[in-house]
Amino acid sequence: MTTAIQPVTNLFDLDRAGLEAFFIGLGEKKFRAQQVMKWMYHQQVIDFEQMTDLGKSLRDKLNTHAELRLPKILHEQQSSDGTCKWVLELEGGNAVETVFIPEANRGTLCVSSQIGCGLNCSFCSTGTQGFNRDLTTAEVIGQVWIAANSLGSKHRGARRITNVVMMGMGEPLLNFDNVVPAMSLMRDDYGFGLASRRVTLSTAGLVPMIDRLNAESDVALAVSLHAPDDELRTQLVPLNKKYPIAELMAACQRYAARKAKTQITFEYTLMKGINDKPEQARALVKLLRRVPSKLNLIPFNPFPGTKYERSEPMVIATFQKIVMDGGLIATVRRTRGDDIDAACGQLVGKVMDRTRRQADFRRRIEAEVHVIP
Repeated sequence: MTTAIQPVTNLFDLDRAGLEAFFIGLGEKKFRAQQVMKWMYHQQVIDFEQMTDLGKSLRDKLNTHAELRLPKILHEQQSSDGTCKWVLELEGGNAVETVFIPEANRGTLCVSSQIGCGLNCSFCSTGTQGFNRDLTTAEVIGQVWIAANSLGSKHRGARRITNVVMMGMGEPLLNFDNVVPAMSLMRDDYGFGLASRRVTLSTAGLVPMIDRLNAESDVALAVSLHAPDDELRTQLVPLNKKYPIAELMAACQRYAARKAKTQITFEYTLMKGINDKPEQARALVKLLRRVPSKLNLIPFNPFPGTKYERSEPMVIATFQKIVMDGGLIATVRRTRGDDIDAACGQLVGKVMDRTRRQADFRRRIEAEVHVIP
């Protein structure tokens, strides 16, 4: 009679509730989850033998039934402005990007949720690479672990990573069941201990999943808007055809209503001659005035093969003034990491392009087909 081989569990795939259930399944008390989480996330120890407050019998169980497996650093770059970018190798020979952006009063880590992306937004570097698969919870939280380990947990007594944004490669709401436990670990006191408002999920606008996130998690919400009307937004963000702006705004209102002082961040990438006109700024004011919101204006970050261009600084300043005069809070994201392929998905596309989508994209560009009128 053959004995079935029991699977080994990667503990980075489990949030606190999952770890408690795991230890109960081993015949242990659930408080062991807290002990091990402190070693994993506070001490950044990934060798069970170094977890010195665990008895030998428990360490033996863990060595038999568990592992602590993280992505591997395939490539690392640091910009002259302090921005750090990692290409992380995953199982199957795939890779994703993670970016750390230091500022005077915060350090923001931009985390990926999928290998590639299937939404095909026309101005996005990741979208040119196609979709491969969802990341596991371990691969999502592993990006935070690796960045914290590489950067050091503190700098001059202050926490290095103060904010995490799910704004990297992929659409996080299409990987809900893995992303939400990872965000729980980011916020757990035995994990990375970030406040809920300092963990942000960015979506292209999957309305039903925004409502599910509202019901099941407590994080900040950002929406990739990029246009004030359906016609243009559908060209830039094809998902808009399924969930048009009116439905998206209603979902955002529901999300903002869940508790006092909740604001939705709307991301608006400014592209020369496409969505940066004064009349579009005025239309944006009219659209957003009913939603508690703030506007993040993002100068387009060019990548090889695209025909979109960054708006001129004066055009950006004029756009910002119009929306602020209309009563919106509007900030302009300072461009960072231009010298390290900082457009999302750009570096991994150079290091490892495992789909034909990017080659097809370049051929369309060369044929001058991929142009929005």
